[in-house]
Amino acid sequence: MPIDFRPAWSTPELETYRDTVIRFIHTEVQPDDEAARKRGNVGHALWRKAGSLGLLCADIPEEFGGGGGDFRHEAVMYEELSRRSLTGFNSSVHTIVAHYLLNHGTAAQRAKYLPRLCSGELVSAIAMTEPGAGSDLQGMRTRATLSADKTHYAVNGSKTFITNGYLAGLVLLCVKTDPTQGARGTSILIVETANLPGYKVGRVLDKIGMKAQDTSELFFDDVRIAADNLLGGAEGQGFFQLMGDLPYERLIIGLSAVAAMEGALEATLAYVRERKAFGQPVGDFQNTKFKLAEVATITKVARTFIDDCVVKLVAGTLDTVTASMAKSWASDMQCKVVDECLQLFGGYGYMNEYLIGRMYVDARVQRIYGGTNEIMKEVISRAL
Repeated sequence: MPIDFRPAWSTPELETYRDTVIRFIHTEVQPDDEAARKRGNVGHALWRKAGSLGLLCADIPEEFGGGGGDFRHEAVMYEELSRRSLTGFNSSVHTIVAHYLLNHGTAAQRAKYLPRLCSGELVSAIAMTEPGAGSDLQGMRTRATLSADKTHYAVNGSKTFITNGYLAGLVLLCVKTDPTQGARGTSILIVETANLPGYKVGRVLDKIGMKAQDTSELFFDDVRIAADNLLGGAEGQGFFQLMGDLPYERLIIGLSAVAAMEGALEATLAYVRERKAFGQPVGDFQNTKFKLAEVATITKVARTFIDDCVVKLVAGTLDTVTASMAKSWASDMQCKVVDECLQLFGGYGYMNEYLIGRMYVDARVQRIYGGTNEIMKEVISRAL
C-alpha cells in the first residue's frame, strides 16, 4: 500500500479547494515556468489571475477581499507549489505582508491596501535585509526622517535579497526612525512604489536556485513617504510587529519543506521503477530500497510534526520555539532527503530538465531565509 502523505488537518472542503489550486497550477503556472526562469519573474498577469480566482490571501477576512478561510487554505497552495518546485509565484511572502497589515495596520491602512493585495492588483514584498544587516535586524541602516511639519518621512538606504522585489507594487519597508534606540527605534513604512520619485529597483539577483522568483535589490534616495503610511500609526513598533508574525512565517518554510520532500520522493519512486541498470530496475537494488525507506520515514515524521504545528497555528497556540524547530529541522531534512533522492537518479539528477535537480538547488536557501537555522537553534536553546 502506498504511503499516505495527506495532511491530517485536511477536510473534504479543503480537498475540493486543493483541486482548484492544482488546476490553477497546471493551467497557469507550469506552462510558463521555463520562460519565467529565464526572465527571472512570473509577471503581473499571473498574480491578477490568481486574485480573480480567489487564490490570494485565502486566510484574510472576506470584508477585505480575502477568502475568509484559515491557514490551512494557504497551506494547500504552498504545498502544491513546493512539491513541483514552482518557486516563482511566491504567494507566501504576499500573504505575510497581508497579515502585517491585518494584525498591525490602522483601520484606514487595512481598508486601503488589503483588497488590492487580495485581488492581485498589487504584488507585495517586505524589505528587511540590507547589504550589511541580515539576521541582525538591529544593524539595519536605512533611515526614515520625519519632516518638520510631520507630514512625511524622507527615506534613504538600500535593501537586498527582497523576494517579489521586482514586481512589488507595495513594499513594507523596515527603517530606523530613531537610530539611538536600537530595536525600539525600528518602524515599518508602507511604500506604494508606482511612479515614486527616488525609488529604484536594482537587478534581479542571479541565484543558484529559485530562478523564476524575482529576488531584487531596492534603493531609496530621499524617497518621500506620507506619515500616514507608518504601519500602525506609531513609531518604534517595527521590531515588535516583526516578532509577532514570525511563527506564521517559519511554519510556511517548514510546511514547504515537507511538501518538497513528498514531491521528491514521488518523483524518485517513479524514476527508479522505470530506469534499468544491469538488466533490472534501479528500484530492485537493495541500496535503493534502503535509501527510499530512510527518506520515506523522514518524510512521514516531518509530515506528522508539521501537521501538528498547522493545527496549533489555526488554534492560535503555536509558539515561537516550536515554529523555530519546525523551520530549522524540516529545512535540514528537506536538503537531506532531496540529496538522497538525487543520488538515485545518477547523472540525470544533475540535469536542470529533471525536477529533482531543480529541487536540489531550490532547497538550499530554506536553511537561510526566514532567519538562518543557526538563529533558530539560538531561539530554541534559550527556552531549554
